[in-house]
Amino acid sequence: MTSLVGKLDPRRVQWRSTLNTFTSRVLRTKPVESMLDSAMTGTSSHGTRLARVLSTVDLVSLGVGSCVGTGMYVVSGLVAKEMAGPGVIVSFIIAAVASILSGVCYAEFGVRVPKTTGSAYTYSYVTVGECVAFFIGWNLILEYLIGTAAGASALSSMADSLANHSISNFMITHIGTLRGLGKGEQSYPDLLALLIALLVTVIVALGVKNSVGFNNVLNVINLIVWVFMMIAGLFFVNGENWDEGRFLPFGWSGVMQGAATCFYAFIGFDIIATTGEEAKSPNTSIPYAITASLITCLTAYVSVSVILTLMVPYNEIDADAPLMEMFAMHGCMFAKYIVAVGSIAGLTVSLLGSLFPMPRVIYAMAGDGLLFKFLANVSSYTETPAVACVVSGFLAALLSLMVSLRDLIEMMSIGTLLAYTLVSLCVLLLRYQPEGDIHGFVNFLSEEQNNKRKEGVLAECEKEACSPTSEADEYGGPATNTCGAKNLPSLGDNEMLIGKPDKTTYTASHPNYGTVDMTTGIEAEESEGGLSRRLKKIIGPRYYTLRIRLGLPGKMDRPTPATGKTVTVCVLLLFISIFAFCSFIIFGASSIGEGHWWALLLLVFFIIFLALLVIIILQQPENPKRLPYMAPCVPFVPASAMLVNIYLMLKLSAITWIRFSIWCIVGVLIYFGYGMWHSTLEITARENEVHASTYQRYDQGVDEGFCGFDDDFYPPTTDPWGAPEGGSGLTPPPEVKPESDGAPSKGGGSKIANHGLAEEDPMDF
Repeated sequence: MTSLVGKLDPRRVQWRSTLNTFTSRVLRTKPVESMLDSAMTGTSSHGTRLARVLSTVDLVSLGVGSCVGTGMYVVSGLVAKEMAGPGVIVSFIIAAVASILSGVCYAEFGVRVPKTTGSAYTYSYVTVGECVAFFIGWNLILEYLIGTAAGASALSSMADSLANHSISNFMITHIGTLRGLGKGEQSYPDLLALLIALLVTVIVALGVKNSVGFNNVLNVINLIVWVFMMIAGLFFVNGENWDEGRFLPFGWSGVMQGAATCFYAFIGFDIIATTGEEAKSPNTSIPYAITASLITCLTAYVSVSVILTLMVPYNEIDADAPLMEMFAMHGCMFAKYIVAVGSIAGLTVSLLGSLFPMPRVIYAMAGDGLLFKFLANVSSYTETPAVACVVSGFLAALLSLMVSLRDLIEMMSIGTLLAYTLVSLCVLLLRYQPEGDIHGFVNFLSEEQNNKRKEGVLAECEKEACSPTSEADEYGGPATNTCGAKNLPSLGDNEMLIGKPDKTTYTASHPNYGTVDMTTGIEAEESEGGLSRRLKKIIGPRYYTLRIRLGLPGKMDRPTPATGKTVTVCVLLLFISIFAFCSFIIFGASSIGEGHWWALLLLVFFIIFLALLVIIILQQPENPKRLPYMAPCVPFVPASAMLVNIYLMLKLSAITWIRFSIWCIVGVLIYFGYGMWHSTLEITARENEVHASTYQRYDQGVDEGFCGFDDDFYPPTTDPWGAPEGGSGLTPPPEVKPESDGAPSKGGGSKIANHGLAEEDPMDF
């Protein structure tokens, strides 16, 4: 006991070394080589081959199917009735802006490590660090867990609506209501939702996969029903539902609170990123599919909300099945059943879209040792992570049984908003890090591009080998230089090329890889027609003067460890400041509205401080490496995504924050109590340390001269006439007799008594 107390004495603890060890543990990254090998062989990390057959249209279909189901058939009516009224239209638009800002950051994050599963968890583990990756994965599990429960609950509510609420009345009469678990007027234990969740869990655990064709068919049904609702609803609209201040009955505060809940309706585009191994060209398909799916969902949500709020007064909307009941209120029962078919199709796709990625993330985290190892067990019969499916499905079934649909939607929104905020933060960090910190990602992308062009390159090489004209002749310069080597054009430094460059040798090892266009040799910054080119056209010759006065980096500036550290500090301060700023805006809105001097002064201080942080980040040089897709207007887009996401998080209810805090505390206990010590990186580090100590112990006391053999240890081979083989036929040098210490002689023989070799005459055969 005394020794333990002595070790815990603050005066004896080496705080600096302890802090460095802790920091290195939580920020260690997963090597990209394993995923590089998987991409080279065409197999996933667990050795199974996945067919790369998904096009951009297929990915858009997956994203739309995952989003539109619960969002269109449930969220629109829930937000319109209880939070925003007809202002739900504005809420959807604000939530869509936040989703698009996060989506472009998510897309860049995905193409940094393409052809991987595990979504943002895998990306962050490779690029940022273990601790951040764990909490992103932990929140993604919450997203998929609650998404499954919400989908089962929504299907149960739809079935109850078709049965004229006889199911809910039976539950309330014979079982009773639940207090404290939901904000519903009468929250009852939803046994039907429990059965639906368990049934889908069994289907997924048995290995029945959601094929692209099945998903597309359900989306076509959804599209037909949506067109029907738009046309049929025009016959029942009433403009008085928007008159006399009814458009914003809860004010702008209700609109923003509704936007935070409407963000749930756009959750699901991240499933596109989990299909990286099945996509034909993930570098281009994933970013465009994310953007297209978000725009498609926004169009569907806004149009449905307009028809719903014009057909039914906001306070009379059925919160459980709004789109079916809006036709029933006007006596159009056949339309109700048509909408019911679409709701079954949409909610089924949404439910499967939430349940399928969840075991994949759990399996990836358990395989890395961050979660319990038994969750990584794969069934030999179904070849699926059956244990992860059963555990996650059972938890989702319990949530659907005990928690109301509204609370499920709010809990899902807060977890996903935090995950997307961390993704935006990571993109902002990685864009300004020096080349050495992300060299592995460049090599990965280079190898992938080389694989794609392999057949074309081989064909081109064969063509050039058979061509009578050499590459040097195409160049137009002298055939050889003074050393006799063939003259070929070089790349970089804005050198104008006459001939074509040697693309096959221009890989990630080249110092200008990513900074120079592969086809023109011109720097990528000059070749791309991005924001800088538009600013040059607008501002004109003052563009460069403005850059100098603002202290912006030049095109030849490169990030260093010092600038990378500066950006890291600024990004962390930006995250904390945005959180404080949004809290002040929300909870101090009354003081700001009343014009209190201290509130206005604090508001101006926050705005100036945030602007200074963004300017400091903008003044640091970006990494010149070009990715297949990059988020535009960095650092403004990631900073705006962080601002909007954090603001929407703080607009959610207090009970949601309490539940989310409990979830995060459980995650902290799991990571610091189990994951940190059982991580595969930790185990590998321990094994390397043991091996290093073993080698050091065996090498101690060993004479260096014993291990280092001289080149003259073996006698040279000679011909019978005494001339060395391959020599010029000169007479060999005179024989030098060995030293007394047994050193080898310089003649034809050697005498090494220490090694038990007999003295031999070179002429003796």
